[in-house]
Amino acid sequence: MRYSQRALSISASPTLAIDALAKRLKESGEDVIGFGAGEPDFDTPENVKYAAIAAIVKGYTKYTPVAGIACLKEAVAKYYNDNYGISYSADEIVISNGAKHSLMNVFFALLNEGDEVLLPSPYWVTYPELIKLAGGKVVVVPTTKESNYKVNSRDLQKYITSKTKAFVLNSPSNPSGMVYTYEELKEIVELCIQNDIFIISDEIYDKLVYDGQKHISPASFGEKAKELTIIVNGVSKSYAMTGWRIGYTLSNRELAKIMTNLQSHTTSNPNSIAQYAAYEALSGPQENLKKMVEEFAKRRDLIYELVNEIEGLSSVKPQGAFYIWVDLSGVIGKSFDGKVIDSATTFAKLLLENEKVAVVPSEGFGMENHMRLSYATSVQNIKEGLVRIKRFVEKLK
Repeated sequence: MRYSQRALSISASPTLAIDALAKRLKESGEDVIGFGAGEPDFDTPENVKYAAIAAIVKGYTKYTPVAGIACLKEAVAKYYNDNYGISYSADEIVISNGAKHSLMNVFFALLNEGDEVLLPSPYWVTYPELIKLAGGKVVVVPTTKESNYKVNSRDLQKYITSKTKAFVLNSPSNPSGMVYTYEELKEIVELCIQNDIFIISDEIYDKLVYDGQKHISPASFGEKAKELTIIVNGVSKSYAMTGWRIGYTLSNRELAKIMTNLQSHTTSNPNSIAQYAAYEALSGPQENLKKMVEEFAKRRDLIYELVNEIEGLSSVKPQGAFYIWVDLSGVIGKSFDGKVIDSATTFAKLLLENEKVAVVPSEGFGMENHMRLSYATSVQNIKEGLVRIKRFVEKLK
């Protein structure tokens, strides 16, 4: 059988694979602690649930406009105007089936065969796969712990060619939790404007920031910056609505129309009921979001302290999202029961087998010798999980 080479070149998501493995082990009776989850462990707020029920009762169960219902677009526009001072009209907004779908729309609407996309590592595992699916070429821009896993304009300049089409920005970052400052972004935005490079700004964690940090959108740096920026966001993370599958883009009008046309022939409109739920999430009470952020901040402090108490492991304190990016350099080369820890994947495999702790190794994020831990889990799980990780590391020779 001859299948699509482009499709065959795509790898399965390692984050979803780890989470699925942990769940299977739990279902078989194993006492597994999973740090792989990319979703809040909180429930969807009650007012959002009731909005969905009301939508069903009212019969809002038919096709909607491809790019989303008017009230949800208005809520998205208001959200960005109120929070970031950026003005968008309804025809510059496209509602999709989750932020991942929004990203797919962006890459397919933007890229021609061979166009280069600058992608700082560590990166979210899906970015390179979507770029490749759309016919683009991934150009990885490496970062270091010393740079807090962030790139600057000088780093990017080295990788710009005549084929450079776009730069992917994810702040707050998955997996590092780092947040770009105003000054850092200003230099990057200016470089992109000078070279006519699109900025694909994944802002899905924009409300999950700590220690007084503020999310800055590159679209806020003037009209030219706004013209070149495609914002990707959604309700999954901030409102604990991962399963509802509502994401959206804000972009220039021309690109929004292309993405709408593309979506019209792939998925049509997003789920009608979920759209009304998302409208309530954005326009209704925000107390649940505030409580969730406060709880994540406490967990972040705890997991950061416990990780850095383990000899051989270290991390930079996350500023946003709900992940901590752990440097394993201090244990690489050591052995467990005669098996050499030669990579993050080997470390993760042996840890799961021997201590029943599921973590996500760094190879899928474009960086060696690290692991991602999600603290979207209970304080009890964080404490017990880190006890087990410490016990495992202490057995290494």
